[in-house]
Amino acid sequence: MEFRRSTLALAVLSLLAEVDQQEGEQQQVGMHPYKMQRLMKDRGKGEVVNVGQRASLYRTIDRLHRQALIEIRESGRERNRPERTLYALTDEGARVWREWMLDALATPTREYPEFLAAMAFVPLLEPAEVAGKLTERHDKLTVELDRLQEQISAAGQWGRLFTLELECLRATTAAELEWVTSVIKDLRSGGISWSKEWLAATAAAPSQ
Repeated sequence: MEFRRSTLALAVLSLLAEVDQQEGEQQQVGMHPYKMQRLMKDRGKGEVVNVGQRASLYRTIDRLHRQALIEIRESGRERNRPERTLYALTDEGARVWREWMLDALATPTREYPEFLAAMAFVPLLEPAEVAGKLTERHDKLTVELDRLQEQISAAGQWGRLFTLELECLRATTAAELEWVTSVIKDLRSGGISWSKEWLAATAAAPSQ
């Protein structure tokens, strides 16, 4: 069965690919899950990869292992500490990682975010209610833009290479804020409006 790609699986394979590319005294045998999670958090990758739940990380690692994309290089226990298992890429895992990376960079994918699903059914609510909730979203997006800019500024000391994903996230957030602002404006001016009676008449009208 083909492994279904996910951002967390891509992140795990990427960290193990990084281990493979290390040379000399810095070379490691593998990497254990706790270090994967810590590195992703320390590097700010939690902005684009959901690394908050360790259980999800372990499930992803287990699936990658069952699909023979990663292998156990070393496993042991020190005193009373939990068992520590070091994972590494297999040859197939290295091939799949590279394929995923290149495809993810080149191919836009259709996603189905909850916000867009909710927007598809706003006629079931009142226009004023929708405008109020979008105003709340507008304020939160504004705060998020400021936070992302602070993250970019903090990480920028190492060069733009290390802030590319944050820049993209900020750009998409800014675009969403601009769009939400325009919808709020039209809702408040009456440019976008509806009523139960109008919706009922529209539903009853014969299709062309």
